[in-house]
Amino acid sequence: MSDHHTSQPKPALMVPLPQLPKVFWAFHDQYYRAYRRYAHVHLGDPHAAGELVHQVLMHLAMNWAHVMEEANPAASAWALLKESVARELRLQGRRPAVSETAMLQLVVRAVLESSRQEFEVIESALGLYATIARLPEWQFDVMVLRCVLGFSTDTVARIMGVTKATVRSHCHFARRKNARELGIAFETDCDDEE
Repeated sequence: MSDHHTSQPKPALMVPLPQLPKVFWAFHDQYYRAYRRYAHVHLGDPHAAGELVHQVLMHLAMNWAHVMEEANPAASAWALLKESVARELRLQGRRPAVSETAMLQLVVRAVLESSRQEFEVIESALGLYATIARLPEWQFDVMVLRCVLGFSTDTVARIMGVTKATVRSHCHFARRKNARELGIAFETDCDDEE
């Protein structure tokens, strides 16, 4: 018998990545978790979020030299992530799953802690997540990153590639709009940190 009758699978064709500089891996380490959490909140599926973020980071890796020529590489990477999430949602014919994912996280936390007070927080959060979903895009992103995912102002600024003042401004106007829609008093001190 000849060798061509064996049923051994052929090895997968591997495309080697170019040797990536340490700055890419530092970028990867700094943003991977935040990007994945952001994608998960929108897609509602941790596996799909991981796949999407992997694709985004591989695209950045393959185009790293070009990314580094951008005026603001972090903002460019953030824009690519947002475009990828939006494209995936369009392909699925869905809207972002922020409220459902965030509510599920709150319910799980409440069940684990078995606290009546936590369930009261969940009930009030329902209205908040609905108002967050109606915010303009940049305010929406800031509120998701700050309030839903719990990132600090400094971290949100780094993730989005903007200044801390920009994050504070978007937070301020988002909270003002949310307070108005929820019929509650607006607190002028938007940021709990400096």
